[in-house]
Amino acid sequence: MKPFDTVIRGGTIATAADTFRCDIGIRDGVIATLGHDLGPAEQVIDASGKLVLPGGIDSHVHLAQPTGDETVMADDFETGTRSAAFGGNTTVLPFVMQQKGQSLRQAVADYHALAEGNCYVDVSFHLILTDPTPNVLGQELPALVEDGYTSFKVFMTYEGLALSDREMLEVMDVARATGALVMVHAENYDAIRFLTDRLERAGKTAPYYHGPSRPIVVEREATHRAISLAEIVDVPVMIVHVSNRESMEEIRRAQSKGLKVYGETCPQYLVLTENDLDGLNMEGAKYVCSPPPRDEASQIACWEGLQSGTFSVFSSDHSPFRYNDPQGKLRAKGRTSFRWVPNGIPGIATRLPILFSEGVVKGRIDLNRFVALTSTNHAKIYGLYPRKGTIAVGADADIAIWDPEREVTISHALLKDGSDYTPYEGMRVTGWPVLTTVRGRTIVVEGSLVGGKGHGAYVQRQRTSTGRLARKGYEQ
Repeated sequence: MKPFDTVIRGGTIATAADTFRCDIGIRDGVIATLGHDLGPAEQVIDASGKLVLPGGIDSHVHLAQPTGDETVMADDFETGTRSAAFGGNTTVLPFVMQQKGQSLRQAVADYHALAEGNCYVDVSFHLILTDPTPNVLGQELPALVEDGYTSFKVFMTYEGLALSDREMLEVMDVARATGALVMVHAENYDAIRFLTDRLERAGKTAPYYHGPSRPIVVEREATHRAISLAEIVDVPVMIVHVSNRESMEEIRRAQSKGLKVYGETCPQYLVLTENDLDGLNMEGAKYVCSPPPRDEASQIACWEGLQSGTFSVFSSDHSPFRYNDPQGKLRAKGRTSFRWVPNGIPGIATRLPILFSEGVVKGRIDLNRFVALTSTNHAKIYGLYPRKGTIAVGADADIAIWDPEREVTISHALLKDGSDYTPYEGMRVTGWPVLTTVRGRTIVVEGSLVGGKGHGAYVQRQRTSTGRLARKGYEQ
């Protein structure tokens, strides 16, 4: 047997279930053994005094996604996956966006072409369905699920994206037949349009009014309706980026009935509020995302959802636009309303440090739940486990080494993405990833990029995990 390629020595390993001390032997990109005194290796990484965690899996990111207007997303696969690695992530799941009238199969092929050779971390793709034609539902979508595209997202809002209830039922029916998972952006489109028109007539057009145009009731009603539709079809559903107690309680109520409903929340709903959108001039546009940040009571509720298991995953919803750019957030400058501000904020590199600092360090969650919420549950729900999401013999050597005591002031310069700002600028966090390894290759160490572009690869997923977890009433 040849020597190990790498041995990580002296660290404290944490998984979703256990915390223990041992060394990790890596061979050919895979964890070959866990133990002590592992013998020689071509490379030895000293992790003394550090935490050795499964690399983060961010299952909700938007990269190189067409917008349908003159705006341009700030991150492509190169910059987005690079920033992910700086934040301790080793796998990300962006979305293939189907355009109206476009073959879904062609959209997938085009997206693969954008990713090929440009990734620093591994990727797998969700699908976004905007045009569920009979051909898409009857032929393309089942074939793509068979090929490993085992989750797809539907929107209940946005011009050109929102599906009718009937269309959602048709999509859910295909998911049930094929064993796929439906992800839902739950906001009531007609209510948002009504409120936006009313606010504009009253002259309330600053970025701050993005929040009042999408109040909690708009999200709560859509969440209830999405769950009801899923119950009719009897299909698993993931309600994404939940921002408040009322929507969380809709999910909790469904789970208590034994329905296969999962929930996700994001950093912006833990540390930002609606007041952040009230900046001078257009500064508030930096915080415009949907659903919008709420109030402190909603922050408390989202923490409860993470603590109780109502939320299975914690994702970034990284949807980056540059601020000082006419193709980004300032597209709205000189226009009439907040409605022109692109929806979305960057966050792929800050997701893990924010949850570690605000959650683990402050005692809201323990280290094992941190690993579950940021890595293991994503892998299990989306068909990547046990290859991804844990530290175990046979798993990919996707590892993030953390200094749990390092104090860092977040600044955009640290994040290495394609945007020109971070909504978390100046936030102090304790705990920071100091080394990120993807399939045994070090990509980032101590704030320096050392891995080559192109090491990240596409990972095909299984379609069995979600159904199995749902039947067992999974909760990590």
